[in-house]
Amino acid sequence: MQSKGMKQLLEAITALKTSSEVKRFLRDVCTLSELRAMSERWQVAQLIKQGIPYRTIAKKTGSSTATITRVAQWLHHGLGGYKLMLERMKI
Repeated sequence: MQSKGMKQLLEAITALKTSSEVKRFLRDVCTLSELRAMSERWQVAQLIKQGIPYRTIAKKTGSSTATITRVAQWLHHGLGGYKLMLERMKI
């Protein structure tokens, strides 16, 4: 179930028009640690899609194997968000 606050956040993100706007909004909404974690997960998803072994991904990104496994789980069995963006970005 989606809360009112979550719905409003998603609407705000959808209203952003440029990468500069997204950058500014996310920097105000998220801590640097949260942004780094999201960036790391996105990089991991890209490497998983490319078929890179988990240990190599861990060495390359500094991610734990637990994080890599979690990202892989969502990539293969999640709601399709990673897949959508990987396809849209032609990765």
